[in-house]
Amino acid sequence: MTTTPPRVVAVIAAWNRRDLLREALEALLAQTTALAGIVVVDNGSDDDSAAVAAATAPDAVVVRFDRNTGGAGGFAAGIAHALELRPDWIWAMDDDTIPTPSALEALLATTAALPEVAVAGSRVVWTDGRDHPMNTPRRKPLVGGREARDAERVGAMPIRSTSFVSMLVRADAVRRHGLPVVDYFLWNDDFEYSTRLLRDADGVFVPSSVVLHKTAKFGSTDADPGPRFYWEVRNKLWMLRASSSLRPAEKLLYGGSSLLRWARTVAGSSDRRALREAAVRGWRDGWRTAPRPNAEALADQTATAALVAALERR
Repeated sequence: MTTTPPRVVAVIAAWNRRDLLREALEALLAQTTALAGIVVVDNGSDDDSAAVAAATAPDAVVVRFDRNTGGAGGFAAGIAHALELRPDWIWAMDDDTIPTPSALEALLATTAALPEVAVAGSRVVWTDGRDHPMNTPRRKPLVGGREARDAERVGAMPIRSTSFVSMLVRADAVRRHGLPVVDYFLWNDDFEYSTRLLRDADGVFVPSSVVLHKTAKFGSTDADPGPRFYWEVRNKLWMLRASSSLRPAEKLLYGGSSLLRWARTVAGSSDRRALREAAVRGWRDGWRTAPRPNAEALADQTATAALVAALERR
């Protein structure tokens, strides 16, 4: 008896990288396992990214925003539109993520063998083949025996979080737990989202699924981030204060780890003053403010806001 292959819809959040976007779309169209659909969210690009997307993947759904809502807004919108295509799985990635031809096939083979899995992430390499430090997977702490044995049996690793550089998410998990938080804009949006999805579900790192992350430089996100450090500090505080993604003990663990990493980031910076100023603003706003509901954050994007509101009312 033959089984119907799962429907997978890919979501790309794009901003001002038309050439990389074209390459990413071509790589999606060349997958050994065909996609059921592609959604591209053009986050108010100044180049012709939307036109490039439409020309490269004529059947794709291209959502054009007139302002940049950040990666968080792009993925929230893209996932909401992807659900309209009735997927079993949603495969999220940035526009500088280039999946190898069998990347999706490997993810689906692993999730087929592990029906409890709600989220799966790929091995991420840089342009020279080295594992990318920006997307290093971390083994789930205190993982249970059954979960560990099942993952290891198929060459995978249990994880507590993963990144938007190739994140495969079960559509039912999205319907149950909602969307990424739009107001995070960038940084920690994928950490908050994946840990929320995985608080009571299994997730795996699949090393046989390989994607290329074509960043301009080889390094982690906390390597001298400049003013963007604001979003790291503010969003981590938002997450620790307001999100249900982590249990209380995990908040202590990740909060302490973040403080140590922030200190190392500032100490290693070539412009410590800029980082300190960004950290002070992030600390202040992280305590004094909170993210808005997604439909409110996207209220000026009328069609998308309606989809988001309907999804998050369920």
